[in-house]
Amino acid sequence: MDMFERPRRLRTTPVMREMVAETSVEARHLITPHFVVEGTGFKDEIASMPGIGHVSVDELVKEVAADLELGLKSHLLFGIPDKKDAHGTSALGDDSVIARALRELKKQFGQDIITVTDVCLCAYTSHGHCGFLENGKVVNDASVEQLAEMALAHARNGADIVSPSDMMDGRVGAMRELMDEEGYTDTSILAYSAKYASAYYGPFRDACDSAPQGDRKSYQMDPRNGREGVLEAMLDVDEGADMVMVKPALAYLDIIRRVRDEVMVPVVCYNVSGEYSLVKAAAQNGWVNEAAIVRENLLAMRRAGSDLIITYHGRDALAKGWLK
Repeated sequence: MDMFERPRRLRTTPVMREMVAETSVEARHLITPHFVVEGTGFKDEIASMPGIGHVSVDELVKEVAADLELGLKSHLLFGIPDKKDAHGTSALGDDSVIARALRELKKQFGQDIITVTDVCLCAYTSHGHCGFLENGKVVNDASVEQLAEMALAHARNGADIVSPSDMMDGRVGAMRELMDEEGYTDTSILAYSAKYASAYYGPFRDACDSAPQGDRKSYQMDPRNGREGVLEAMLDVDEGADMVMVKPALAYLDIIRRVRDEVMVPVVCYNVSGEYSLVKAAAQNGWVNEAAIVRENLLAMRRAGSDLIITYHGRDALAKGWLK
């Protein structure tokens, strides 16, 4: 008598496989990044990130409108100013490129989209670090004060979610306290909680012209550490984070799972620029099937425990039917 199990019975046809599938990737799970620059009528392609470009605010509106047609409703904004200084002062105020982008997006789309803003000083500082640099050291508390003011400026101009990516200690609590004091209690915080000092960020630094003087290992996490990633996420939740993030994604699927098992808030992962560009380069050389590998990668991130995925692949994946 046939006594051994036959799991293959549930793989016999496409309809059977669809019926029992445990994991899915849908448009609602995806957050689309945009690199916003000064000027008007400007759009280019970033050489190291094929298919992704810099856009001025007017072109951003067109890009978001097209994304919305695909079902992409959540948008992460990175600002790239014309002027940088040691303290990233162009990140503040209501005339920054991100403040103007937020106002225009809310004017055009209202509550049909979710606006998420990157809160970090690296693209705004002349030295490329995520906080203030003093005597060759990135200082924490003075940086946190400036970052909280940056988050407040974004909230004031219409951000639905502010997303601190700097990895300074205590910045989530400082942002929550300041925004609440100023009446922005409904603005959510998505914390880059377990952000590792990774080699996968190279193309992003090209996009934002934010390569640091030295490195960021004194504040971004050591790739050798797993428990610390869980600790960072738990601390951010305690400080008021509404969602937490693991970055990068593919090399840190274990961290996504461990964080997912420990926190009750949504977990987000960032399918970062290096992960994107490696797939693009291999696909352009005919070495991999781009549609299949993107679908597999995104499924892996969801299966590991990500509720949401920040990814540059979303537009192609939906427009070309890769997720079906």
